[in-house]
Amino acid sequence: MIQAKGLTKNYGPSSVLKGLDLEIPGGQFVAIMGESGSGKTTFLNLLAGLDRADGGSLSVAGVELVGKTKDQLVSFRRDHLAMIFQDFHLLGGLSAFENLLLPLRLSGKTADKERLHRLLAQVGLEGKEHKLPQQLSGGEQQRVAIARALALEPKVLLADEPTGNLDRKNSEAILGLLKGLQQSTGMTLVMVTHSNKAAAVADRLVTLEDGCLL
Repeated sequence: MIQAKGLTKNYGPSSVLKGLDLEIPGGQFVAIMGESGSGKTTFLNLLAGLDRADGGSLSVAGVELVGKTKDQLVSFRRDHLAMIFQDFHLLGGLSAFENLLLPLRLSGKTADKERLHRLLAQVGLEGKEHKLPQQLSGGEQQRVAIARALALEPKVLLADEPTGNLDRKNSEAILGLLKGLQQSTGMTLVMVTHSNKAAAVADRLVTLEDGCLL
């Protein structure tokens, strides 16, 4: 599902990824750890098509990303993956349900409203569909973000510090939810985290150091 070979990324004179080789089979939950500056966030951005590599190859869901134009990368993201973030990135003027509906409309996909209600119930938000983000707790907002990502039916879900802004109880609940959803859908889940407890939930741990795989 994901294959990086000799992947390099430079920012000016600094080499952030130095010939990274990594293969992630479809349906696997992988946690990526490393100190600040290790290259883990850069790698996640390359997987998402938010940045472009300088060398090597990177295939995600059967699509080679190296050499793609910005427009081609936008199409790739729309068709193959979704992301969740530490800061939720919900639109404050939209209800929980509307936050799920919007990306489907923007991508030109047909919105099955009954399915969206089921997704919110699946993440534990039944009865809160019409709440605005500011009326929800941090844990509940992250649940909306997860449901929004799943609404797109992604082959690959990328998670950037998904429990970084949550307390211990909510962190454990969100990690359990992600694990269960990953197993039930069969999607590939790649999570960047600083937390050993979060990484322990994954099927596999990958550690980066100074742009290389340990």
